[in-house]
Amino acid sequence: MEFFVHPQFDPIAVQIGPIAVRWYGLMYLTAFMAFFLLGRYRLQKPLFQQQSGLKPAALEDLLFWGAMGVVLGGRLGYVIFYKPDYYLSHPLEVLYIWQGGMAFHGGLLGVIVAILIYCRRHQLSFWPVIDFIAPLVPTGLAAGRMGNFLNGELWGRQTDVPWAMIFPQAGDGIARHPSQLYQFAGEGLLLFVLLWWYSASPRSVGAVSGMFLLLYGIFRFLAEFARQPDSFLGFLTFGATMGQLLCLPMMAFGLYLILKGPPGPTRAA
Repeated sequence: MEFFVHPQFDPIAVQIGPIAVRWYGLMYLTAFMAFFLLGRYRLQKPLFQQQSGLKPAALEDLLFWGAMGVVLGGRLGYVIFYKPDYYLSHPLEVLYIWQGGMAFHGGLLGVIVAILIYCRRHQLSFWPVIDFIAPLVPTGLAAGRMGNFLNGELWGRQTDVPWAMIFPQAGDGIARHPSQLYQFAGEGLLLFVLLWWYSASPRSVGAVSGMFLLLYGIFRFLAEFARQPDSFLGFLTFGATMGQLLCLPMMAFGLYLILKGPPGPTRAA
C-alpha cells in the first residue's frame, strides 16, 4: 500500500542574507496577528466592550501581556511537566527556546498569570476579560499545529488509514497519523467556530472560559489517541499520555465554571 510522505518543508520560510525567518516563527506571528484582528473586530461591538470592560486601545497591551505569558509559561511548562530531571541537570538550557520545547498547558497557565497581573494593574475584573480572550485563542492554536506539521514534528502513531503519512524525521519509515493536522482541525478550527458562536450571545461570567477549557480538553484528549507520545515519557498511568492527564483537570474545572461560575468574587475590588 502506498502512503503519503511528509513533504519535508525547509524550516526556514524566508532568508535575506544572514536573517532567517522560520516557519514556526511565522506561525507565532500569525497567531498574534489573528488575536489582534479578531479582538479589534469584537471590541467594535458594544456588547463585548460592556461585558469585558475593555476599550479597543487596550488590545495592544493585552497582546503584549498574553504573548509574554505564552512564551514564558509554555517554556516553563515544558520544563516542569515533561523534562524536569533533564533541566535540573542542565539549568542554562531552560533559556534555549530555539531548540524547541513548549507546552500548551504551561502556556495557558502563563497567560492566566499574565492577564491576572494586567487586570490588577488596570483595575479590571479578571473573569470578564479572560472570557473575552478565550475565543481569540484557538486560531493561534491552529497556527501552532500547522507549524508542527510544517516542521515534521510531533507526528502520530502507526496506522494504515488511507491518509497515513511517513515522517522521515521519525527515522523508521512507518506510516503514521498526521496528528498535527487532527489537532489543527479540532483544537484550532472547530474549537474556534464553536467558541465564537457560543460567546456571541450573553453568557454568565466564566462560562465562555469554562467552555474553552472543556472543549479544548476533549479535543486534545481525543487527538492524543492518534499522537505518538514523547519518547522520553511514553505512556503513563492507565496507558494515558501526559497530554491526556493534563487535560483532565482542565475539563473538570471547565465544567465547574459552566455549571457553577467562578469561585470567589467575579468583580474587581
